Amino acid sequence: LEVIREIMAIYFEYGFETEVLFASVRSPRHVTEAAKLGVDICTIPFGVFEKLIHHPLTDIGLEKFLEDWKKAKNS
Repeated sequence: LEVIREIMAIYFEYGFETEVLFASVRSPRHVTEAAKLGVDICTIPFGVFEKLIHHPLTDIGLEKFLEDWKKAKNS
């Protein structure tokens, strides 16, 4: 990520018109950090992509929502 950070800083400083592709993404944190740095494209392995959409708190929230929905439908 440090190399990406440096590349983005240089491109921004000199106004280069280019897109930055971040490869070798190995974790959801890499994707988040790349987005914060302004990377244009990430090549993301499927396993990492799945982790991006499955978070324990999201799963808990979804489960509670569905339970409430079932109760509301049956009322």
